[in-house]
Amino acid sequence: MLDQSVLLDQVRQHWEHVAQGDTDRAHEIYHDDAVLEFPQSGERFEGVGNFREWRRQYPADVRFRIQRITAREDLVVAEVSVSYNGGPWQYGVQLLEFRDDKVERERIYVMDGWEAPEWRTPWRADTPADSPE
Repeated sequence: MLDQSVLLDQVRQHWEHVAQGDTDRAHEIYHDDAVLEFPQSGERFEGVGNFREWRRQYPADVRFRIQRITAREDLVVAEVSVSYNGGPWQYGVQLLEFRDDKVERERIYVMDGWEAPEWRTPWRADTPADSPE
């Protein structure tokens, strides 16, 4: 079993490197044969060299806010808010599957938020302070 504190530290460092625009260091977290998938678009990138390079070429200004990072066994889930080119903030989830101490598979989901319907009001709890904006 992998040490959850080590995984959390690695993922936090990964996001720090992403925020600094340090593409090379941000990708040290991956195995060379890692796979990156975007299920919503059906895209799959094989090999860290491929997705590191397209991230270098990415044409948008991307901003992130980390909401929560959770580690369980060999899986880390990062809940984020993301904005493209100063646009509205969207919700995102990054699923990182580890083999040994590096990522072997990553799946990223990004979606718009929506207004909760009023009819559910009697049953819902107050929104926690750590929820996305």
